[in-house]
Amino acid sequence: MLETVIISGCLLGENCRYDGKSQINKMVLNLSYKYLVKSICPEILGGLPTPRPACEISYGDGADVLDGLSRVIQETGYKDVTESFISGAGRVLKAIEGSEIKFAIMKERSPSCGVKWIYRQGQLVKGAGVTTAALLKSGIRVFSEENILEVENDRSAAGFSFDGYLLAGGITVFSESE
Repeated sequence: MLETVIISGCLLGENCRYDGKSQINKMVLNLSYKYLVKSICPEILGGLPTPRPACEISYGDGADVLDGLSRVIQETGYKDVTESFISGAGRVLKAIEGSEIKFAIMKERSPSCGVKWIYRQGQLVKGAGVTTAALLKSGIRVFSEENILEVENDRSAAGFSFDGYLLAGGITVFSESE
């Protein structure tokens, strides 16, 4: 049986980014041949539309948002969308509850999915997005499309090999009803 991983939907070609586009990544997409892939977009799951104004975390990072110490604000109009981001992260955790998720690959530089980098006041700063922080807090290992080669290194160190997987798999998209 294939192991299950979760991946940001925009990396798999879904037009769910704030600008209504995708950021398809062929290396990430190839994982669907080695794993059962569950596609997520926490911002959509949190009720935000596509397209939508770009958002930034006002202080700290996603962990601070989850702890109530920071907010997520739209760049234009300065609307507070913190609750949508927290709701989206919660829906992701609920959707994977009881699953044996091996790891996640999330979209770097996103206020939801950033792994090492997010934007604050138009500047790239170190920090994790809201959903990534929630996944890390729940014990799930998280990578970005920019450090995808670390997945192989991490798996090899644990005694696994990418060569041993069947060339079969599938992508499941989490929707509002799941």
